Amino acid sequence: MNLVRTYGDGTARRAALQHVTINLYPGQLVLLMGPSGSGKSTLLAILSGLLEPDSGQVLADDDGQLRDLWQMNPQQREHFRRKHTGFIFQGYNLFPALTARQQLELVLLWGENVSRREAQRRADAMLDRLGLLPNRHKKPAQLSGGEKQRVAIGRALVKNPTFMFADEPTSALDWENGQKVIELLRDAAHQRGAAVLCVSHDHRLLPFVDVYYHLDDGRLEQRPLPVAHS
Repeated sequence: MNLVRTYGDGTARRAALQHVTINLYPGQLVLLMGPSGSGKSTLLAILSGLLEPDSGQVLADDDGQLRDLWQMNPQQREHFRRKHTGFIFQGYNLFPALTARQQLELVLLWGENVSRREAQRRADAMLDRLGLLPNRHKKPAQLSGGEKQRVAIGRALVKNPTFMFADEPTSALDWENGQKVIELLRDAAHQRGAAVLCVSHDHRLLPFVDVYYHLDDGRLEQRPLPVAHS
């Protein structure tokens, strides 16, 4: 709520976010659009606990208790993120030495303390949904850009997060695979009850989302969704 974030010093100081308030609710897929440099990635990083705002609050439901993410200490915030959030990075952020399956298994073993057998089962099920099961033993260097993007998406989705943040999740994909990804995000919201925020430049995503925000020059506004034509 009322988030402010600036960059630079003195007369070169620039406002990336100007008193931005955004509401994310369980069961909704929210799309955030805007030109490059408008503050979209900054907002995503603040909401997900990766970047501290200059002022404002990020209020989130922590097992029935409403808490400000940025009033937590670093250990509490890391615990919250590990337990409740999934993040799809635009640059993949995959571990070079791990296979596709191991990328997903690690999230479950570390974040949920499940058995290795259960982690493997859930990892394979997600990779299968993403069309990547035949590539489960390949490392990132052996995958195409689109395949690496889908592994990154699977890693974020596999633990069924309460809050899902996606930074340009379809940017490296053709439209057929892009549709599969947005359908997975819709399923995370509509079927699993997650609050999903997706940053994208792709206007083809608009018919799939529930709420549409536009950010420009650090100022946020909610815009109506286009009317579907039969």
